[in-house]
Amino acid sequence: MTSQQVWRGTFWACALAILAMSLLPPVPQMPTTGWDKSNHMLGFAILMLLGCWAYPGRTVFLVCGLLAYGALIELLQSLTPARFAEWGDLLADGCGLFAGWALGQTMAWLLARRAASKSSDE
Repeated sequence: MTSQQVWRGTFWACALAILAMSLLPPVPQMPTTGWDKSNHMLGFAILMLLGCWAYPGRTVFLVCGLLAYGALIELLQSLTPARFAEWGDLLADGCGLFAGWALGQTMAWLLARRAASKSSDE
């Protein structure tokens, strides 16, 4: 199994976990940051970061697809008795996508800088 296959599996597992947590009735044992909007930001930042590693070079596709996924979750939540849809949640998803992308870019830059530093030391 290649590392890209592992990243893809992890990405899709995370996407399914977010869907399940978004549609199940809220319970006290559910993981949370303590604020609904930061839950959305964190979840979608992780999805974006994993997506960038799983599907390198497909950033626009990931952003569009994950925003649509966030909208689908909100739509599905509006159909459940224990949840409701909010535009603010979709905005938080978008902020999370940007944060995940920015973190991935920073990590790639740091790794490239480290590799260049090691090669110049040799």
